[in-house]
Amino acid sequence: MTNGDIKSGGRSNRDNQFRPSKAMGQNFLIDPNIPQKIVRCSGIDKSCGVLEAGPGLGALTAHLAESAGHVAAVELDARLYCALSEMFSKCPNVVLVHGDILKIDLQKLVEQALPEPRRHVCANLPYNITTPLITKFLKADIFESITVMVQKEVALRICAKPGTSEYGAFTVFVNYHAHPEILFDISPDCFKPRPKVTSCVVKMTTRPERRLCDDDEKRFFRTVRAAFGQRRKTLVNALHAGLGSTHSKEDVAKAVQACGFDANIRGEELSISEFIELSERL
Repeated sequence: MTNGDIKSGGRSNRDNQFRPSKAMGQNFLIDPNIPQKIVRCSGIDKSCGVLEAGPGLGALTAHLAESAGHVAAVELDARLYCALSEMFSKCPNVVLVHGDILKIDLQKLVEQALPEPRRHVCANLPYNITTPLITKFLKADIFESITVMVQKEVALRICAKPGTSEYGAFTVFVNYHAHPEILFDISPDCFKPRPKVTSCVVKMTTRPERRLCDDDEKRFFRTVRAAFGQRRKTLVNALHAGLGSTHSKEDVAKAVQACGFDANIRGEELSISEFIELSERL
């Protein structure tokens, strides 16, 4: 594929040579307007280095190459990696990596491939590894923002408010590390094969400073996981079930009371700041 083809964002006849892998969660975008919109909404410019996970047929990669300083795209599928290597052979600011994004050392990759001081993630994530990938990106603590396409139900979980059914431990984790916002929905008709669910683009702008030190952070997330471990139970019972090896039910009840919470409150009703206070009481 020539540079002109890449810049146009058009589809190549090569697209039809690939049968998407269900095991890898592959659904290829066929609407040429969506990748351009994703990059525009991400706020990425030439001062940014961008990590892309699962570039697929390169539709988003092409627009990232135009907008960003450098792009590092990690592809697990050997067939696609070979095709992408040919497609972007004349794009000096695109580095392609054949490997499993879940196993790659992100710090090392970013240092070697993205010289820009501002680093971002922009990707159409494989549906089957969405949660562990977002978790890895946020824990890396090296990206200014993470703009990704995910299933809409995942987007709703990420941006859920306390007291709603979508609010859970993953919501708290993401919001502890970043400020998430839903940008726009994407219809199933924009993909091949057509998925059964609506997709959504979410942008997570990472927080510049951590709220807690390492030890306090570990206690905080242990408390959160326990609170949602059995979410139908009251907060006291859920925490006792999850922390019983180190905290008696009486200790838990006293901590909940000291925070001023109702005895029958459930974990899904607590905000991040309330979880922080609770973990400190415990």
